Amino acid sequence: MDWKIELVPVPVSDVDAAKNFYVNQVGFADDFDQRVDENLRFVQLTPPGSACSVVIGEGTTDMLPGSQRIQIVVPSAADARQHLVDHGVETSEITPLDWGTFVYFSDPDGNQWSLQELPALPDQ
Repeated sequence: MDWKIELVPVPVSDVDAAKNFYVNQVGFADDFDQRVDENLRFVQLTPPGSACSVVIGEGTTDMLPGSQRIQIVVPSAADARQHLVDHGVETSEITPLDWGTFVYFSDPDGNQWSLQELPALPDQ
């Protein structure tokens, strides 16, 4: 039996500003934006190449804006950082650790993202 994570909520205070940030600056795909009723707006966004999406909106989570922390694996931390910088996103410097190379950034609400380049596997 497969168990697949396909949707993670990201709590935001301004849905339109967050959508603009994630789509136009970070580069997520704008998959779906629907107001279901006056209490529910569902906006699904997907990182490039990911099988898992995030949902922002109204009525999609009880978490406080800025309280989410998510990690994404990327092929190159340096390339991912450069993409973000080129699109006006403030990032950390590249941080090499034994378990990967990392870059960090936050959305306008303070939700924190870690981008991890996995370490090379030793020759076998």
